[in-house]
Amino acid sequence: MLEQENPSQRFEPQQTAVVNGKKEKDDFSPKTLAVDILICFIAALLVAASLFYFSNYNHFAPGGVTGFASIVGSLVADALDQDMTVWMSIFMIAFNAPIFLLVAIFVSKKTGIILIIYLSFQSLLLYLFQYLNSAYGLPYYGAFAESGKYYSPENNVVFAAIGVGVISGLGFSIMLRRFGASGGTYAISSLIKHFKPESNIAWVSFIMDASVVIFAMFAYQSGTNAVISTLLNIFIANMVVDYMLRGVRSGYKFEIVTDKPDELSLELMTKLGRGVTALRAEGMYTHKDHSLLICIVRNRQVGEFLKILKNYTATFTYSCKVNEVYGRFEVKKNLKHHIGTKKK
Repeated sequence: MLEQENPSQRFEPQQTAVVNGKKEKDDFSPKTLAVDILICFIAALLVAASLFYFSNYNHFAPGGVTGFASIVGSLVADALDQDMTVWMSIFMIAFNAPIFLLVAIFVSKKTGIILIIYLSFQSLLLYLFQYLNSAYGLPYYGAFAESGKYYSPENNVVFAAIGVGVISGLGFSIMLRRFGASGGTYAISSLIKHFKPESNIAWVSFIMDASVVIFAMFAYQSGTNAVISTLLNIFIANMVVDYMLRGVRSGYKFEIVTDKPDELSLELMTKLGRGVTALRAEGMYTHKDHSLLICIVRNRQVGEFLKILKNYTATFTYSCKVNEVYGRFEVKKNLKHHIGTKKK
């Protein structure tokens, strides 16, 4: 079974499933909840670590609601001459918790609860990292002299943006693959979708991230560095999320029109180890009967696939990218015996 990506799916919040006109009940079994909480902790640990180590002390912000919490926390900390990570963890709860509660009430009780647990872990871990820094000298990546005693001339704010984008993107991916949700932007999108199901909410993520970039430009004193670093970390985080959601087992689907389906299928299956499906096809120019073969191969097998195809005349193919392949068919030991055999 194939799963092909719809570009708009990434921004579409998952609603509670409806079966036979009734909402499907959330799974609150102890075993499932234990796994869910563990996954929330792992995802929150990755995101919080990336923010503390790379972002918080280098004058740029992550995307979404967390980005607003980071900017406001930084401004308040500067005004009070205090550490910004503590204030960021406070504003993360202040900004996100009401939204997640609304999600629990109007959209999905379990999703809202899971997001609150994830947010709580993330805020507590940020506070823990700051405590470990002040008490035991837990280091962070300082790219500016203002970032404190961990500043080094060899550090680069671009590397910091890449670091937070990659690591936080992994955390977001874990949440999205398990729960279909990863933070405040999702929650806002799901609420809009609940009250206005016909609306296209792809713009929500764009507006949130664009607003963070604009505010970062004025809030931080590093000028264009803040803008470029914020854009870069948002872009990389989105790239990591997209890659992880597509799956590491991506490949290409080839559809081949040929007059030699048995020979070509046998060679593809024996040399590439990939299954082939055959359909009947008619050429509308000549009205001749042909076979349409469908074969899915890994990225690394595309070159070998094309080499095999060159040996067959009167053959035409086109391909498209597929995200992930599920399922496994029974492998026949004697392929030659089964190729071309038809059921009576």
